[in-house]
Amino acid sequence: MYAAACAAGALLSCACSVLTPRFATPDLSVAGIEMQSGNLLQQSFRLSLQIHNPNDRPLPVERVRARLLLGGEELASGVTARPFVVPARGDAAFDMLISANLAAGFAQLASRLDARRGSVGYELDGVVRLDLPLLHSLPFHLQGELPLRDLR
Repeated sequence: MYAAACAAGALLSCACSVLTPRFATPDLSVAGIEMQSGNLLQQSFRLSLQIHNPNDRPLPVERVRARLLLGGEELASGVTARPFVVPARGDAAFDMLISANLAAGFAQLASRLDARRGSVGYELDGVVRLDLPLLHSLPFHLQGELPLRDLR
């Protein structure tokens, strides 16, 4: 009885690993940012992103949620407005609206800036939420340096 239960468990485990799709994390890059509206307390930006699907099947994206950090401080966050599909081994461009409070964000950031470096570290992290039954989300994390001259 014990052997039969172990065999059934092993078979079920193998079946789940075969049935569960395996997706490599898509590559994301920032294509542009444009201010939509704003005042001293709240700003709205359209963030244009490019996504590359390295997988051999299409990637049905339900939504993308992301947050932007500068110098370790969260500056903005947002989510895509509608679903889209990234073709297999292909690319897609999409926009998302992000909200920010630049006055508070830059006040916190100013104490961390080192003008001699000429740049500040940024991070863009979030989750690509998929419209698939067995695979729901793929996290992503981008980081780099943003030249201080671009913060004007």
